[in-house]
Amino acid sequence: MVRYNIIFKGRVQGVGFRYRATMIADKLGLTGNITNLYNGDVECNIQGDKEKINTFIEKLGNSRFIYIDEIIKKEIRPIEESGFYVK
Repeated sequence: MVRYNIIFKGRVQGVGFRYRATMIADKLGLTGNITNLYNGDVECNIQGDKEKINTFIEKLGNSRFIYIDEIIKKEIRPIEESGFYVK
């Protein structure tokens, strides 16, 4: 199990990004949280199987309204948690 802090840059606010992230994470059995940042980026802390997290990131970009310019991903220490939620 791994945990990442991920910053998504691009057209990621006002396009259903957090809702889509929650649906995908729930379907893949991932835990964590996601929140909009004041600068227009979205921050996500996500935990689970590395392959499933890669699938999560790939599926997030598969929308005609969402456009991800850049992803900044850093591995952080896993924590005890359940579910995925919007902060």
